[in-house]
Amino acid sequence: MELLPQIGWLVLGLALLSFGADWLVRGASDLALRARISPLVVGLTVVAFGTSAPELIVSLKANLDPETQADIAVGNVVGSNICNIALLLGLAALIRPFQVNSQIVKRELPILLLVTAVFVVMIYDRTLSRLEGVLLFAGILIYVTHSIRLARSVPDDPAAIEVPEEALEHSKETGARAILSSVGWVLLGLAGLIYGADRLVESGVTLARIVGVPELVIGLTMVAIGTSLPELATTIAATRKGQTDLIAGNLIGSNLFNILVVMGVASAVKAIDVASLKTTDVAVMCGFTLLLIPFLARGARLNRIEGAILLGGYLVYCLWLVKPEWLGLG
Repeated sequence: MELLPQIGWLVLGLALLSFGADWLVRGASDLALRARISPLVVGLTVVAFGTSAPELIVSLKANLDPETQADIAVGNVVGSNICNIALLLGLAALIRPFQVNSQIVKRELPILLLVTAVFVVMIYDRTLSRLEGVLLFAGILIYVTHSIRLARSVPDDPAAIEVPEEALEHSKETGARAILSSVGWVLLGLAGLIYGADRLVESGVTLARIVGVPELVIGLTMVAIGTSLPELATTIAATRKGQTDLIAGNLIGSNLFNILVVMGVASAVKAIDVASLKTTDVAVMCGFTLLLIPFLARGARLNRIEGAILLGGYLVYCLWLVKPEWLGLG
């Protein structure tokens, strides 16, 4: 049966993307630390870019393929941003209510709201031009530069992204063998990301045609969740360790990188047609982002009720995408 092999390729693609991102971050972080770049800068650049690598490679692959697959490119980013807030943040709060650092609420959240608003204005004409892509990518350069300067002046800055412990330990080792090991992790990570993206996009498009759902829906759901696996792993690990102050910062930062880096680079290489993206999908992304304001303004804390609202909203949205008639909308 054609369906089962495609599901197998989809799972393989998701696994390669997840492992590939981890391998790339590990190797690149180690090489950067060996070059005497501070862990703070490595966290805000190498690690942050590395965890967004699955979305970037998938969106580039989809956008550079035949026009129909551009739906997966934009659906991947919009769906991933919805997933990060509604599914991952909601799930984390449902498992263990947590306090969000006030600096995240005062500094990072307004930036995300502004970037999201700019993105919505840019796609209002149903396309994301190469110039707009360059402007978006310029935005991440400004953001990272500002974050590095600010984090250096503020000890224990909540926006700082932690460098993997294995990279910190491995960077202390000396000799050509240790360096070659790090280069090997980078190459292995890139190979996993590239091949994983290829399998994910191809199987996603094929599954969409077999099941009879638009490719955009595949991008908004399966592909979006799959490329958010690094963020999911980080969220679960932080929740288990009680490091809940990292969760909101990581997810908000991921959403910023998705818009500024993933959409910026993908559209700078080739303009993206977003005609098939429904106003409802954009409204859901904006709605969940705006919902963080009342949720976090009240003591900057996410409780289980708010987590359940976010998670429930995400499930309703996915149901609306796949089976709208079940909600009386078909």
